[in-house]
Amino acid sequence: MPLTVLSDSEIHALLITLNKDDILHLQTNLCEALHDYSTGSQETTAGCSGNNPKRLAIAAPNDHTTLFMPASTSTSRGIKIVSIAAPANPPHVPSMSSLNLHKPKTGSPNGSRSNSRSSSPARQAHPSRESSISSTNPSLNSSTTNTNTTPTTPSTSTTGLAHSTSYTPSLHSVKSNTSTTSSPTTAAHGSLTLLTSTGLPYAFLAAQELTAFRTALLATKIFHIRDRVHSITVFGAGLQAWWHIRLALLLRGPEIHHIDIINRSFKRAKQLMHDFYTRPEWTAIRDANPKLQFSVLSTEYKEYEQHLSSHVHKADAIFMCTPATTPLFPAEILTNAEGRRKGRYISAIGSYRPYMCELHPEILRQAVKKEHKHHHHRHAEKGGVIIVDSLEASLREAGEIIQAGIEPAQLVEVGELLMVKKAAMQEVRLGIGEGEPGLKNWLVKGNVIFKVVGLGLMDICVGEDIVMLARERGVGVVVEGF
Repeated sequence: MPLTVLSDSEIHALLITLNKDDILHLQTNLCEALHDYSTGSQETTAGCSGNNPKRLAIAAPNDHTTLFMPASTSTSRGIKIVSIAAPANPPHVPSMSSLNLHKPKTGSPNGSRSNSRSSSPARQAHPSRESSISSTNPSLNSSTTNTNTTPTTPSTSTTGLAHSTSYTPSLHSVKSNTSTTSSPTTAAHGSLTLLTSTGLPYAFLAAQELTAFRTALLATKIFHIRDRVHSITVFGAGLQAWWHIRLALLLRGPEIHHIDIINRSFKRAKQLMHDFYTRPEWTAIRDANPKLQFSVLSTEYKEYEQHLSSHVHKADAIFMCTPATTPLFPAEILTNAEGRRKGRYISAIGSYRPYMCELHPEILRQAVKKEHKHHHHRHAEKGGVIIVDSLEASLREAGEIIQAGIEPAQLVEVGELLMVKKAAMQEVRLGIGEGEPGLKNWLVKGNVIFKVVGLGLMDICVGEDIVMLARERGVGVVVEGF
């Protein structure tokens, strides 16, 4: 049997050719596999949870962990083996206790109420509408192309920046004690081996690009059906964030007007925005979304807390793509009366160990809390449950779920929720509505939290589709008679 071998660069080259219809097709395949995982039995369904063993983690002395993730679908078996660096939590990352949402830091810029997630110390200064750094200009002028200390001047002619005023902040106009250099990557490096249902190997794939893509593919499934996606906030600026942004724009591009990137390193976040405006692989998406505005905010910016609160509060969707060990923003932004008025979609995919936590546990506790039928404030609808990829894995590995004390009855697997008419029955069983209409209203307009720890099943399913595409287009190395 021939063995197809695909590198990360070859997988990337294939994936960036996908259009909206392709993405929807891959999402359907993935959700069908997750449906089998959630509802099938070992006697009838090869891809059921019983045929997908727990992953094994082996710690190495160099602060890396190697994960072994065996899995099975109805058509393939396989194992992903990846090595992941332990997440860093540098001293300059604010803890929850240090965040003051009401009082700006001494010496911070004046009067900038921004959309920007200006991630740089240099993001200084006197922002226009999108503080720190923001742009809709493909040239980005010098504000997003330079990382040296030369002055940067956003153009007043930038399309879509209403009432933008000229300013010429230098990268030193707001001093910071922190560095703009990126921390070591925590992306998953490794491989995926695919086998036929009878155990014959037929493909060997690099895992980094695949892992980021398959996670974003699942996270944007619910995002695609949301009623409102005007403003998106993204935590992180790595490959996961890259793919979340790309798939969101492919699926709902013309309706998305603001993407705010929040990252510890300004340099890395700025590069992500720069890619959008300059790299050829973004040309079609860029041309289809001329009104889109990006902004960047980092912990290095002196008005970080103020802008953090603004970006989270205004977001219709929040993509959390970091291996954080402490919550990325205070719970009160979303749990107070004002924060609860708006329905949001939140996907948290970056944390995958019990000690990790991107989303404050109090936000999860409020999401599953039973409410009285009568209350004094108008709140967006909530489902009373947290959506997860795997109930068992989430209870064992998801820091947010564990730290919030969420019970199994307060979780629902995405494969069961999205794929069948049984979802209406599930809604009634969970006491979150009166059948399918209420379920759809919650998923489309309500407050939805989706926690993903990642399953080997997801890699097998998406890997199969990638190999099929590679063979159709003659991409990769084929070893005959392997």
